[in-house]
This record gives sequence, C-alpha cells and structure tokens, in this order.
Amino acid sequence: MAHHDIERRFAPLGELRLVEPEGDDAAPVIEGYAAVFNVLSEDLGGFREKIAPGAFANTIKTADVRALVNHDPNLLLARNKSGTLKLSEDEIGLLDTITPPDTQVGRDTVTSMRRGDLTGQSFAFRTITDSWAMEDGGEVRTLEEVDLVDVSVVTYPAYPDTSVAVRSLDEWRTAHKEDEHTGSRARMGMRLRLADQD
Repeated sequence: MAHHDIERRFAPLGELRLVEPEGDDAAPVIEGYAAVFNVLSEDLGGFREKIAPGAFANTIKTADVRALVNHDPNLLLARNKSGTLKLSEDEIGLLDTITPPDTQVGRDTVTSMRRGDLTGQSFAFRTITDSWAMEDGGEVRTLEEVDLVDVSVVTYPAYPDTSVAVRSLDEWRTAHKEDEHTGSRARMGMRLRLADQD
C-alpha cells in the first residue's frame, strides 16, 4: 500500500509513563496507551473520529510494528518481532510496553521522560475498514480495523493527516446521497402507483 495512505493520530488521553524497576541493573520500561477506544476526537476538519474495540486485534498478531520517536524510523526504540515492543488490547485501548535500547536514542528518550519533557504518544496506521454515521448533527468516522505501522513517543501532537479519511468521507457522502435519491424515487413511484389505484 502506498506511503501516503498512512495516517497518524495523537492519543491525547493515552497515559505515557516510565516504569523504573527496583535494582541497579534493571532497565526502565515505557508504558502507555497509544490509542483509546470509543472516545471522540477533536474536529479533524469537518468530522470527528473514534476507534472501535478490536480495531488492532489482527494487526498486533501479524504486523511488524516499531516503536519510534516522533515517527522517525531512524529513532528506533523497540520492535514487536524482537519482543522489545509488546502490544495488547484491553477495555481501554491499545496498550504498548516498550523496552528501550541502551543506545543514544534510548537513553535520550528515558532522560527526557524522567524530566517530563516527553509525555505524548501517537500511532501511525493504514485503514482496513471504517464506517461513517451522523452523530449529534455531525459526521463521525469509526475505525473498525487498522493496519498498525508504528507507535511513537512524540514531542508535539502532530496535526493529523486526514487526506485518506476525507476521501473515505467523500465516498460515504456520495453513497449516502445516492441511497437518499434512490429512496425518494422509490417513494415517489409508490405514491404514483397509489394515485393510479385511486
């Protein structure tokens, strides 16, 4: 799938913390929620979005997911295929546990988290299935299944790339209008048939 199909979302409600085990030789671990289920996002440019429970269930079993800093592939913290990144779903959302490496990137990340400079998380994904609906007078996209690319510790909440979502929204609007048009024609036909019977 093309690179431009990758979307990124910041997890404003995702708790990110540094777990410091007891013992001098024990390495710290980064834990947090990269995504939270059933929580509406802010306005993403004419629509809002939420993530359905189970959206990550398949991808965390099969995909080769990385943990990065600021979505930069050169700033690698962990990888699920190596066991240094653990991913799971619970009732809250997508939980990740990162064992950072003893490298410059790993040490810098841990130091920045200890100082409170790094507190946010984000995830990158490709949409497999989504759905649209009207809720409280606005259009809402539900991510039903995604292909997870990476989870990232981030300095700034990146403005979400919504170009893929907007294409999906346009398709839904077009189909929705066609359904309404077809329905109104059917209703008109019914009225004409009833009028003929009179």
